[in-house]
Amino acid sequence: MSEPMRNFIEGCLASHDDTFIPAPSLGFLLTNGCSSAIIHHSGEKGMEKKIRDLGSDSIGKLLFSFAVPAVSSLLISSLYNLVDQIFIGNSRLGYLGNAATGLAFPIIVIAQAFAWWFSDGCASYLSICQGKKDTTKAAKAIGTSLTLIFVVSGILMTVCLSFAEPILGLFGGTENTLPLAVSYLKILAWFFPLFLFQNAINGVIRCDGSPLYSMIAVGSGAVVNIILDPVFIYVLDAGIEGAAWATVIGQVVAFFVSLAYLFFSKTFRLKAKDFIPDFSAFKEPLILGLSTLITQFAVVAISLSSNASLAKWGPSSPYGADIPISVMSIQTKVFSFVVNIAIGIVLGGTPIVGYNIGAKNEKRVKKTYMLTLIWSMAFSMLFFLVDEIYPDAFILPFGDGGEQSALYMEYARKLFRLMLGSIPLTVFIKMTSLFFQSAGKPFLAILSSLSRDILVFVPCVIALPYLGEAISPGSGVNALLFSSLAADAVGFSITLPLTVAYFKKLPEELKKEPEEV
Repeated sequence: MSEPMRNFIEGCLASHDDTFIPAPSLGFLLTNGCSSAIIHHSGEKGMEKKIRDLGSDSIGKLLFSFAVPAVSSLLISSLYNLVDQIFIGNSRLGYLGNAATGLAFPIIVIAQAFAWWFSDGCASYLSICQGKKDTTKAAKAIGTSLTLIFVVSGILMTVCLSFAEPILGLFGGTENTLPLAVSYLKILAWFFPLFLFQNAINGVIRCDGSPLYSMIAVGSGAVVNIILDPVFIYVLDAGIEGAAWATVIGQVVAFFVSLAYLFFSKTFRLKAKDFIPDFSAFKEPLILGLSTLITQFAVVAISLSSNASLAKWGPSSPYGADIPISVMSIQTKVFSFVVNIAIGIVLGGTPIVGYNIGAKNEKRVKKTYMLTLIWSMAFSMLFFLVDEIYPDAFILPFGDGGEQSALYMEYARKLFRLMLGSIPLTVFIKMTSLFFQSAGKPFLAILSSLSRDILVFVPCVIALPYLGEAISPGSGVNALLFSSLAADAVGFSITLPLTVAYFKKLPEELKKEPEEV
């Protein structure tokens, strides 16, 4: 490695010697939770003090310090999808290109679902273990996670390369969008193992006490993607393939920047034996993280059912099938970007909640939840107001539909106002589900999440267009837009009582000494 690069890396590490972030970002980094336990495993007194601070330091201060890198990493990750769609939407491909990337989106969610399953389970389990002063399985949990995600990503890569066209056809591809979607997905699929493995390494970096370097690693890929997108799409006229190549090149850069850190890590060295799967050390994290897997597959179910319904009922509407699918794709990315900010805030509280449950500190658990609730709801209300008053602020960056501008903007404004019209309730449901998970209550986490996504949202997406068509032919794609409002209303009515009941029982729960965390 060159001397300038060596000096740069060492400078980043040195600048954050006093910063410790124990598992703040569960959303997309496989080993955030696993790697948080490395600090205890290393035996460094300074790091052990940082962990003890979870039970005594100001909650607001802790939450802010943990949430900032969590939110930053999640938003940087979201940029990969957003940037592609912005440049594609303003290119010659227009809304058809955005519809194509939307068809590939469920595949990306499926790939990340497995990574997030392991990540969230490890983080919840190990944060609780930190509070109980028991982190002996840390190294094995990390190695097992990395090995499993590499195997899973390899399988997904093979499936996508072999069956991209029939899969995307089932996802709602039309004759205009299917060829574009296949080209886009196949390029991304080749780099699934590298991309997901890079996420895992990046989580280890943050929890090793170097959040600045962690954000630089992820940010470097996003910057490369932003620079290359206009070059490939506009200058080289490479279309959707150019967008895909810009994305994967950015991912490769982020991977190598992250990999370089392993030669300078502060508190650990992974050994070859750590990568041999040990499921006895991974049983509890798998159970705790199960709600994340189910939640992500619920996202896939929503996306697939929405695309299928729009493809079915779109042709009988004034908008056709491609405009609704394209706009829905954009709304999904904006929704994810916004919710990730709220989720990042909640994930910042995860190590605080887990530690204090392990330490049986009821007051700090309640205070952490209330603070994350206030911060998350404040942000979601701000977004709600802007979206309802001027939705064009979120629509126009992705293009105006070109020759179909009038119809495109008409449907887009309608969709954004209705589908995101209950975003504060969505945020409450999502953040509370993650809180339950960090508190070691996977059943409550699953119930609160599925009450919105599976019990109501998917059935409404399928049924409401039939009702709309029965009332007024051609209005099926408009009736579908009320699915989110119905799902959030029901989800909130279920999640709120669960939350109240949990906190009523919390003192009694903390008095119990479970046989196993």
